[in-house]
Amino acid sequence: MTLRFRDRRHAGRVLADRLAHYAQRPDVLVLALPRGGVPVAFEVARALQKPLDVVVVRKLGVPGEEELAMGAVGSGGARVLNEPVVSTLNIPPAVIDAISQREQAEVQRQERLYRADRPAVEIGGRTVILVDDGLATGTTIGTAALALRRQQPAWLVIAVPVAPREACYELKAVADDVICVSMPEDFVAVGDWYDDFPQITDDEVRELLRRAAADRSHAA
Repeated sequence: MTLRFRDRRHAGRVLADRLAHYAQRPDVLVLALPRGGVPVAFEVARALQKPLDVVVVRKLGVPGEEELAMGAVGSGGARVLNEPVVSTLNIPPAVIDAISQREQAEVQRQERLYRADRPAVEIGGRTVILVDDGLATGTTIGTAALALRRQQPAWLVIAVPVAPREACYELKAVADDVICVSMPEDFVAVGDWYDDFPQITDDEVRELLRRAAADRSHAA
């Protein structure tokens, strides 16, 4: 199936339709990858009437070529390395460790920034739906999934509006269920499949998380 989306909110509503069967489970939690995944996940959480939180992942850029990822780190100290890049460029372990520590500190800073005074939600024993606005390789969301596995969820779902078919299949190794709404054959970049794909700010992330928490409070 190949589908274009008007914007992230539209993508979230379409994705929510594909996840509707999870609304019946009482233990469901929706987690977003900031920043672009938050507007998508907000619509999913609202449609399913489930709580929303974030899981932060940071890319490990190759020194001097920071856009080239040699891996990623995520919440809870998870780290995934791109072994072909590391071995081809012969990147020393000490360099990897130093960059990992710096980016892990940024993971923790962003989590505090986004949640404000709200505590992190409990993962253990729950059905977790991990959402982003799309993916190209799956490295980032795969790292997030590994970070969540450490907290022993009962069931882990990866859900995105658009992604290459191969990346969706590969993610089945780290998730119990993978939902990719659109899997175009000519995939190049996530933004190509949105009519409106602006950068999302930290303030927008904070506001959407605040609204989601308020919605849950009022519903209770």
